Amino acid sequence: MSGFNPLDVFDARALAARRRRALALGSETFLLDRVAEDLADRLAAVKRRFAIAADLGTPTPALRDALAGSDMIGRLFAFGPAERADVDAVADPEVLPFAPESLDLVVSALALQTVNDLPGALAQIRRALRPDGLLLAAFFGSGTLAELREAFAIAESDTLGGISPRVAPFADLRDLGGLLQRAGLALPVTDVDRVVVRYGDPLALLHDLRRMGAANPLTHRRRTPLLRKTLARLFEVYAERFADADGRLRATFEIAWVSGWAPHESQQKPLRPGSAKARLADALKVPEGKLPGGG
Repeated sequence: MSGFNPLDVFDARALAARRRRALALGSETFLLDRVAEDLADRLAAVKRRFAIAADLGTPTPALRDALAGSDMIGRLFAFGPAERADVDAVADPEVLPFAPESLDLVVSALALQTVNDLPGALAQIRRALRPDGLLLAAFFGSGTLAELREAFAIAESDTLGGISPRVAPFADLRDLGGLLQRAGLALPVTDVDRVVVRYGDPLALLHDLRRMGAANPLTHRRRTPLLRKTLARLFEVYAERFADADGRLRATFEIAWVSGWAPHESQQKPLRPGSAKARLADALKVPEGKLPGGG
């Protein structure tokens, strides 16, 4: 994003600042490393070769490392933020630099959740894929940090008389299949992996989020420092509601997986209406007009 748009949910400058701070603090990559390994396993199940592939937006080399040496990929180019030292080209997922039908594969790990125009980004990816090219991506889903979201809402309501945006409104899994189809991708598949991480206290979670570069990037976030009384109430609520029997606290990360193919004549297609060769009544062994629930 080149400029500020008041309608944008995510602040691009804040996102870049969060990534730089994470590098300065020492990046926490356990979640991204897990996702990169999972993506490599999912890609291996496809059992075909992709000559030209792009790693889009992944904030670290984790995905490139996980796919290194794979005989399924000819060349893998990394397009991502300037803070990632090994990128082949700096790229903003809002405005992609790919020529039409120039890629056989696009992969992305924990990056697309902060794209303001996700439908537009998916449409650009679709244009960049050659026929029968594949998009395989993972990003944070809507259930991510549900515990922290609830605890913050209660703490701010109790201490400030209102709430402010604290946790990003990530995409809902139920909407993703429709977004893939809207972008023109065929055979769309979505699923979710929920990862529960346990912490000794909420402060450890907040520190991890900073080291992931995942602190609040919302455009309309509260710009004043968090009050001590609000932080104290946050800790109380989190411990009251989300502690296990041993006292450790749960934090849920929802990993939303999406895949879709650029259309190709070899792909399976739904049957045309009226093309069925057997009647439903015969299959169910009931008289015509007496189908279950049909009256």
